[in-house]
Amino acid sequence: MTEAKPGTWHIGVIGGTGLAGGIALNEAQEIEVASSFGQPSGPVRTGTLGGQRFTFIARHGAGHAIPPGEVNYRANIDVLKRCGVTDVLALSAIGSLREEMAPGHYVAVDQFIDRTQGRANSFFEPGVVGHVSLADPVCPRLAGLAASAVRESGGTVHEQGCYVAIEGPQFSTRAESRMYRDWGGDVIGMTAMPEARLAREAELPYALLGMVTDWDSWRDGEAGVEASQILAVIAANVALAHATVRAFAAALPDQREASPIDRALDHAIITERAKWPPLTIARLGAVAGRVLR
Repeated sequence: MTEAKPGTWHIGVIGGTGLAGGIALNEAQEIEVASSFGQPSGPVRTGTLGGQRFTFIARHGAGHAIPPGEVNYRANIDVLKRCGVTDVLALSAIGSLREEMAPGHYVAVDQFIDRTQGRANSFFEPGVVGHVSLADPVCPRLAGLAASAVRESGGTVHEQGCYVAIEGPQFSTRAESRMYRDWGGDVIGMTAMPEARLAREAELPYALLGMVTDWDSWRDGEAGVEASQILAVIAANVALAHATVRAFAAALPDQREASPIDRALDHAIITERAKWPPLTIARLGAVAGRVLR
C-alpha cells in the first residue's frame, strides 16, 4: 500500500476486545504486512467507510489470544504507518475510577499515567536517539470528532479523562484502585501505553475512545471486577461502538488539514547524523523515514 495523498484521511483503527470487529468496509481486503519490529498482532483489514480509507488491526489478535503485556505495540504502529495511515483511533474497554463515568459510557481520553513495566516503549534505540514531546499525548481534533460521533450515535460520552495504564493481566487491588483515584486517574486499562507513545514517535495523531465496562475495585461494598462482567457490558454495547465508528467516518471533513503532530520528529533526533547506523536507519524507515532520509 502507498502513503495517503496530501489532504486525504487514512484512519487506522486499533480495536480492543470485540469493539471493532464486524464493521463492514467497502472494497475490503485482509493483508499481512511485515514489520521490522517483529510480528504484529495479525493482518490488517482495509477498505473504505463513509468514503474514507480505514485500516483496522485487532490489538489482541484473532480470538483475543495475546495478553496486554505481550502485544507487540511497536509492530502494530509500524504496520499502520507502512499502510499509509494518517491518524489513529484506538478503541478500548476501560474501568472507571469516577462515579460519573458509568458502565456503558464512553470516555475520550486526554491524558495518561503510565504504570506499565518492561514493554518496548520507543522505536528509538542505541545509534539513533530521539525525544518527542508527550505533554499533550492525544490529538484534540481526532478526539473531538470521536466524542461527537458517540453523541451522534445516541451514547453518553465524557470529553476528558486521565487513563491509568497498568501492566496487568490481573485487575487492580482495592488499595491500588483507590490510590489511582487519589493520583487524579479517571479510568484504567492495560493497553494504551506504550501505544500512545509510539503513535507520537511515528508522527501519527492518536485518540483513544474507551468504553467503560466496570467500576474497577474502589467502591466499598461491591465485588471486584471480573472478566465476565466486562464481556457482558461489551456485548450489550457493541452495536453502539460500531455506530460510533460509522458516525466518525461520516463526520470526517472532506480535506484533512495538516496537524502539528505530523511533524513531531522535526526537532526530536539528537544523535549526530554521521553516527546513525545504516541498519537502524533502515529499521526506522517507516516510522521516522521523513527525518532520517
